[in-house]
Amino acid sequence: MQKPPFANPDFAFRRKNPRGLAAEVAYAGALSFLRRKYSKDLADIDLAVIGVPFDLATTNRSGTRLGPRAIRAASSMIACWSRIYPWDFDTFLRIAAVDWGDISFDFGQPGTAPESIRAAVAEILATNTATLALGGDHFITYPILQAYAEKHGKPLSLIHFDAHSDTWRDPDGRIDHGTMFFHAARKGIVAPERSVQIGLRTYNPETHGFNIFDAGAVRSMGTATVAERAREIVGDNPCYITFDIDCLDPAYAPGTGTPEPGGLTTTEARELLFGLRGVHVAGMDVVEVSPPYDHGEITALAGATIAFMLASLFAERFPRHPREDARAAKLSEAAADGGDPFTESGEDT
Repeated sequence: MQKPPFANPDFAFRRKNPRGLAAEVAYAGALSFLRRKYSKDLADIDLAVIGVPFDLATTNRSGTRLGPRAIRAASSMIACWSRIYPWDFDTFLRIAAVDWGDISFDFGQPGTAPESIRAAVAEILATNTATLALGGDHFITYPILQAYAEKHGKPLSLIHFDAHSDTWRDPDGRIDHGTMFFHAARKGIVAPERSVQIGLRTYNPETHGFNIFDAGAVRSMGTATVAERAREIVGDNPCYITFDIDCLDPAYAPGTGTPEPGGLTTTEARELLFGLRGVHVAGMDVVEVSPPYDHGEITALAGATIAFMLASLFAERFPRHPREDARAAKLSEAAADGGDPFTESGEDT
């Protein structure tokens, strides 16, 4: 008897293979990112998705500590798709990925959180596994970048999507989610001259050497041109991509702590990310999703979709997996026979 569609729940626990996707009921089951298996075992894993539920460096509304959970929940709605538009390959056949879970720290000792984040990411990178972090406020990118700079032994390029520059000048010993890239540039963690900031629409008189394409430039130049310029600036340098969800206009992402009108549409964001194909992506994150201010989960869904886009951008430089062709042929055969192609996805479990 043929197994019915959606008959294999809870792949977050039961998945045997770290590659592939398969159909599940979106409204039930464990909240892993895109139904990846929860695992701390990173042997032969290319990408670890990590949650960083930290929001103690915010300048306005808090709530992003709940962001990783919300993004994971929203990701279940797109977890059964092997590809995300407009990519022409199956992301999770190209790369082996797991949901590593959340980084923990003692909220009674908030000063220890940055080192906890840096150390956890460094431990993952030591296995030659990259990270896709789900925030959390934007400060979390700073200790993550510290771990990446240590791993690569040189300043990274940064592609930074945001409404804000996050480079406001700060004295030594002080840092928040609007100043961390000032410190990162000053301390040689990132190379501003080989980095790009996209979507900005707040005023900062100092660029600190970063190449800026604000929201107006995206609209006047077009997404394809901005993406091409970004690729030229970054070159072949290892690049970290960070996407603050408030880069999107509040109409598309109301659930964030510091919304700014006049932002990008989700379509523009997707086009920009797709246009970055060929960049040497070392790591990435999506931050500042704040569920208490969301409506209809649209911010969380945008965050999950952007995270999937980032994973696809990372996977693009990996070789094509033989199962991509085999799976495509099997789905085509099932469709030609009038069967349900979802029943053919058990091989991905």
